[in-house]
Amino acid sequence: MATIPKRVLDRFSKEVRKYQKVLKAAKDRDINESDTVQIITDMLSSLFGFDKYTEITSEYAIKSTYCDLAVKVEDKVYFLIEVKAIGLNLKEIHVRQAVGYGAQHGIQWVVLTNGVIWEIYRIKFDRPIVNELLCSIDFLELNPRKKDDQNKLFLLCKEGLSKAVIEDYHEHLKSVNKYIISAILQTEQGLNLIRRELRRVSPGLKVEIDEITNILVNEVLKRDTIEGDESSEAKTRVKKAAGRSLVNRKTSKAI
Repeated sequence: MATIPKRVLDRFSKEVRKYQKVLKAAKDRDINESDTVQIITDMLSSLFGFDKYTEITSEYAIKSTYCDLAVKVEDKVYFLIEVKAIGLNLKEIHVRQAVGYGAQHGIQWVVLTNGVIWEIYRIKFDRPIVNELLCSIDFLELNPRKKDDQNKLFLLCKEGLSKAVIEDYHEHLKSVNKYIISAILQTEQGLNLIRRELRRVSPGLKVEIDEITNILVNEVLKRDTIEGDESSEAKTRVKKAAGRSLVNRKTSKAI
């Protein structure tokens, strides 16, 4: 993740606590959707750093209907935000609605929220169009001093737009997960590394790759990491990367 500027961290420290109180009171009063939108607009401004009058657009037109809010900076829409009443549980039908708005307008990132729960979705413009949940934030459970919570909040901050923070976060999650690690362990290189380390533990040990594979697949790895679409996709990515040199993104030098 990118380094979060101190002014943003200071803003988190001040504003998160304030809005936790605001949201808790609003939830206790069971306010309607329109009033929830007003709170979200204030949060986008004072917490996430957008200008309320020039960068936050209400009822953004999507063909014959409207999305509740859009974040638009220098004529580019970065996020669509679909808001539900604070007392309403977010459901799959709401996800489809929010994603539908983004898909119709070619906008990759959409946020679904009831003020307390914030879900960030990435739209993949395939046929058919699919979406993936980047992360979910329970605002009442946030700790503004916790690094992981700071990183999630920064995904929606104005200061993160120019640094492509949300794209980097997505790439990190896509590459550092149980499916990719499982796929790496099952490659020839991974299995040979395990055999080498076993020999280091017990010099002179004779162990076959098939034996390691059997233990790995049947006793070590969970079934969902070796079967299914996500596992297959991970194996494909690892296979494609097998002959690629490791490159430091900052220096562009092979390691």
